[in-house]
Amino acid sequence: MTQNVTHVRAVDPELADLLTSEYDRQRDSIRLIASENYASAAVMEATGSVLTNKYSEGYPTRRYYEGQEFIDPIELLAIERAKALFGADHANVQPYSGSPANLAAYYAMCEVGDKVVGMGLAHGGHLTHGHKVSFSGRFYEAHQYPVDPKTERIDMAEVRRVVLEHRPKMVIAGASAYPRVVDFAAFAEIAAEVGARFVADIAHISGLVAAGLHPSPVPVADVVTTTTHKTLRGPRGGMILCKAEHAAAIDKAVFPGLQGGPHNHTTAAIAVALKEAAAPSFKAYMQQVVANAHALAEALVSKGLRLVTGGTDNHLLLVDLGPRNVSGKPVAKALNSAGIVCNANAIPYDPRKPWDPSGIRIGTAAVTTRGMTEADMVHIASWIDTVLSNLDDADTIARVRQEVRAFCAGFPTPS
Repeated sequence: MTQNVTHVRAVDPELADLLTSEYDRQRDSIRLIASENYASAAVMEATGSVLTNKYSEGYPTRRYYEGQEFIDPIELLAIERAKALFGADHANVQPYSGSPANLAAYYAMCEVGDKVVGMGLAHGGHLTHGHKVSFSGRFYEAHQYPVDPKTERIDMAEVRRVVLEHRPKMVIAGASAYPRVVDFAAFAEIAAEVGARFVADIAHISGLVAAGLHPSPVPVADVVTTTTHKTLRGPRGGMILCKAEHAAAIDKAVFPGLQGGPHNHTTAAIAVALKEAAAPSFKAYMQQVVANAHALAEALVSKGLRLVTGGTDNHLLLVDLGPRNVSGKPVAKALNSAGIVCNANAIPYDPRKPWDPSGIRIGTAAVTTRGMTEADMVHIASWIDTVLSNLDDADTIARVRQEVRAFCAGFPTPS
């Protein structure tokens, strides 16, 4: 089985070869990047639809172009499904991805130069939570909270200290490399102490929130942002949920503040993904994602590896390679050569530089979509350990690659 690129090949054989090779790579690899997943055939079909051809600046019933009689119902469908799935007052499904969604939250809730507080990038946060190389650290006075050096978990007393010290206009919670439950209610209480707006970024855990497997920030946050891929298993896009009082500000921030026309093909695919996420089978899927993460964590610990925070509550693991006297980048490259795809990642209080950090980040969303279960996580952990123990042994890595390819053949990709 391969990807159908017949029309691409007729026009551009070079690109067709690259698309086919990427399809083969995804099919033949164990994909453990925590921010990746496999979209369903229905989501892919909507993404590649004729909606690619249509421009739709504005919002349903308030467009700048004509010919919207089918576009408006599609966007309204996505909006209503998002509101119903997450219990939100208002939803905007036009952000191009997660970072633009976060930028819209800043645009709507703050003025340039305002103080903001978010989780430090080196401690599991995201670039857009106030890091100096991001717009969020350049255009706002950003202050960041760390995790506890002993537990490696968010210390709400320290968060409160930082917030009370700086009295920001906005407090941001959420992470891109944090394997534990985030106490959104506690963040909301702290933000309220200083009259700050509270924004929750659930890009990584939106699927768990939708399935009721992680506390939802929607009842307590002013604004909630997310991607629509990752654990939500939709197209590459973004979404903003908010309280009714912020609806106008959020919509104006997205358009005309930051974007032009929405990507209608993505909007349609988001609508499909939200319908899929509302089905009972999606909760069962997310339960398996978490079960697989626990099983993989236990298996890796049994191999002598150290996990940041000691384990996981969600879909991702952060592995500290320091005790093995290796760093994340060469390990990630060796694993990739063996057909096991993850990413090098900093760990809290990492003694190494960001481009060659001490850890790797692993997620179970994609492998679970392919039907892998707890027993399969034991095999994956064994392969990871074999590669770690033979980083310079090309023959061993090649053998693992062959075993991984054969293993993956038993788990078809959904699209």
